[in-house]
Amino acid sequence: MKNETKKLFQSPHIWTFTTYFTEGLPYTVIRVISSVFFRDMKVSLESIGLTSLFGLPWVLKFLWGPQVDLYTTKRRWILFTQFLLVLTVLAAAILSGLPDGVKAIALLFFIGSFIAATHDMAIDGYYMEALDEKDQAKFVGYRIMAYRIAMMTGAGVIVTIGATTSWLTGFLAAAGLLALFFVYHLFFLPRMEKEGLPFQALLRNLLSVRTVLWMLILLVFATAVGWGLKQGWRELARVHIPILSHIRFSGWVGVGLLFALSLLALFRDQMKSLLLRHRNSFYSRAFIAYTDRPRIGTAIAFIILMRAGESMLASMASPFMVDLGIKMHYGWISGGVGLPCSIVGAMAGGWTIAKFGLKKTIWPFLLAQNLTNVIYMFLASHLGEYLVLNAGASTITPIGSFNLFLVAAVHGFDQFAGGLGTAVLTTFLMRTCLPSFKAAHFAIGTGLMSISGVFSGVLGGFFAGWLGYATFFGISFLASIPGMAMICFIPFLDSR
Repeated sequence: MKNETKKLFQSPHIWTFTTYFTEGLPYTVIRVISSVFFRDMKVSLESIGLTSLFGLPWVLKFLWGPQVDLYTTKRRWILFTQFLLVLTVLAAAILSGLPDGVKAIALLFFIGSFIAATHDMAIDGYYMEALDEKDQAKFVGYRIMAYRIAMMTGAGVIVTIGATTSWLTGFLAAAGLLALFFVYHLFFLPRMEKEGLPFQALLRNLLSVRTVLWMLILLVFATAVGWGLKQGWRELARVHIPILSHIRFSGWVGVGLLFALSLLALFRDQMKSLLLRHRNSFYSRAFIAYTDRPRIGTAIAFIILMRAGESMLASMASPFMVDLGIKMHYGWISGGVGLPCSIVGAMAGGWTIAKFGLKKTIWPFLLAQNLTNVIYMFLASHLGEYLVLNAGASTITPIGSFNLFLVAAVHGFDQFAGGLGTAVLTTFLMRTCLPSFKAAHFAIGTGLMSISGVFSGVLGGFFAGWLGYATFFGISFLASIPGMAMICFIPFLDSR
């Protein structure tokens, strides 16, 4: 009976949910709840804007991803970083009631963001090592569902507790929830991965002169970025080069990653001899291994282009609803209709890919994802008169119950189809990961994935403003065609 209970608790149906819930909750605490907390503590909007630096480690995590692959096991990385995250949130709870606690919490969350990003890579790596390709596709929906539920728990329950009772209670609730999952993982998370180098070897490397020097450089860089933002560099750029103000820092990092990988591919032999000169070259081998494969350039282009049309649509979907005059309905449309549909889409997509394979499902899923743009085009054309009447108007003309139903239905389909696309992209990214570098390669893939969002964010507002929503949504569908056309040429569609 005892063994049966343990086997039940070690089922991937359970640990897939718990690991990705604990991936989503710290991210929500650090990136979402923190903004509400700081504003509630009367912190200035300018200072709250600097909390965008908390997102830096999630963009740069591919830089230390090889270390997660090289040392100890993913399970130990999960437990170690999860324990530190419990302590981080617990410390935030204690500091929240102190006079100078706000500044200490800001520093604490910045450090915690590096821990959380490392925790995410360990979970992604563990997932790919513990499950074969069929099960990876099968449970991809559970991953997305757990992550979204964690975000809902943080942004809904934890924020409500903190805002209505006290932030001490709110952060304690978050820390307690993380602690419960940590205890479960400590006793029941299966040991399924191969052993890496001992953790003591990593500590020795961290204390080396070279590592300390790089950490100092990173600290100086982060300080310089923060100082520049405080001095108004963003506003200066907006005045002199308006287009630059639309590109986030994460976008520039994604473009930089693409540039670096392109250099590796173009000068492969020279870069190999240069990077592999040192004995301890696991870090270099991880990046070279990613590019040193047939048709990897096609795969990288597909990762970048696959969501180009969807990203353009997403950048203007919310302004479209505001200009329709239904911003008061956005909450229930997004949370009550969109979120459940996206979870169902992701789970249905994962199950279908596991049953029929990525090669057979990638075309219909991406077509469904991108046909949403055409449906939005017809919707915008149908509701064109309300866009003219309500955009920027002080008095709103109601669009009517039937039209409101149409908007909610289109948004629901958009999120469902987006869930299918997310299942495809996540599965494809996992296929690009080599067994020895799972965490590092998945981090590289997610970094590249953000690039299409850079240009869509830049171009979306301009095209929608110049051409109108209907024409813009049509153009966004055209932007999706190159990614779909590449399906015939990309590698990694067949199971290995």
